[in-house]
Amino acid sequence: MTTLSAPPPATEPITVLSSAPPWKHTFLSLTVRNYRIFAATSLVALTALWMQRIAQDWLVLQLSGSVVTVGITTALQFAPMLVFGMVGGVIVDRYPKRTLLMITQSASVLTSATLAVLSLTGAIQVWHVYVVAVVLGFITVIDNPARQVFTNELVGPGLLRNAISLNSSTFQIGALLGPALSGALLVAVGAGWSFGINAIACALVVVALTRMNASELHPAPRAARAKGQLREGIRYAMAKPAILYTLVLLGVLAVFAQNLPVLLAAYADDVFATGAGGYGLFNSLVAIGALTGAILSTRRRTVRLRTVVLFAGLYGIAQALAGLMPGETAFGVGLVVLGLGWLLFITAANALVQMSTNMAVRGRVMALYLLVLLGGQAIGGPIMGAFVEQAGPHLGMVVSGAVPAVVAGVLALVLHRKGLLAADA
Repeated sequence: MTTLSAPPPATEPITVLSSAPPWKHTFLSLTVRNYRIFAATSLVALTALWMQRIAQDWLVLQLSGSVVTVGITTALQFAPMLVFGMVGGVIVDRYPKRTLLMITQSASVLTSATLAVLSLTGAIQVWHVYVVAVVLGFITVIDNPARQVFTNELVGPGLLRNAISLNSSTFQIGALLGPALSGALLVAVGAGWSFGINAIACALVVVALTRMNASELHPAPRAARAKGQLREGIRYAMAKPAILYTLVLLGVLAVFAQNLPVLLAAYADDVFATGAGGYGLFNSLVAIGALTGAILSTRRRTVRLRTVVLFAGLYGIAQALAGLMPGETAFGVGLVVLGLGWLLFITAANALVQMSTNMAVRGRVMALYLLVLLGGQAIGGPIMGAFVEQAGPHLGMVVSGAVPAVVAGVLALVLHRKGLLAADA
């Protein structure tokens, strides 16, 4: 018989602020030296990562001439998280997070450098990108949950919510700059230089991690090796309504709505004929709205389940409406609103899950969170790619938003009847 380790103690209730934090506290986490180092290098790395993502998607589309291959690339990159995500969470709970990040970022240097060499020499083929996507997916299995938990080690529980919002801001600045830079490089010199820049950026992250002051970290308790730890993490998450229903909404949005590379590539190629530059611009417009949402989220007094449900519904409506926009300008405005809605949702979901999870099991719970987010995109990528090819980009965009909006509405009614909309921990 398998013996489960003792369940972790109950999580402390989430702090509810009586008023929104003052504007001067918007960047409060940056007063922590280790976090400043992490945030600065993350900004460079995320910009470079977005450059690689845009270059990779456009390269695959140009090599194959099919939107489906973009969806397949997305699926291959996220599939390892879908299958092995919880195993990654167990590893993160057992080993030092900074060490794990050094290993994963070093591996990312090698994968990006490989793509750069193949692309710059003209030897690149679609199957090369597929293989690298799978390898990157396995790196993500450990890197993403380690990065999530490491944020708490950098700033401590008191600044965690602020740091989560700032992490989202950093991500969106990268998402704003990266596509624009990548689009310019694609037009000027091709995809290879974007891959090379990402390799250099990952190396900078490794160097930055070695420069942190370990004595100023807030190390999470490390789980001892024991049987049943994977099931323990799942059981913990399923027992908490705030976590369980957030994951349900996250999964629906991941499958249907978070396949923008497929949708935006189709709009740039088939609808507006704007090419690589337009594809980069569309992604940057989403990032403008998302950056605004990330900054606004630092003003949030508290996070409850109803907050997550509300923003999920609003985001779905925004995406559906974007598909109905008649021209390129209106579509661009819709993308800004879409980005705003997504970030308000995802920062609320991330904060609610992290802050209602005990540190002893947080690696596994965040791995489950990422499994749902990235695994859902792995499932949805080829599905939405095939749907867009058959039904067209406009209907694809409408459906990708309408389904999550309907699910959020139904779930809101169910949770209201159960009295769970105010759940926080």
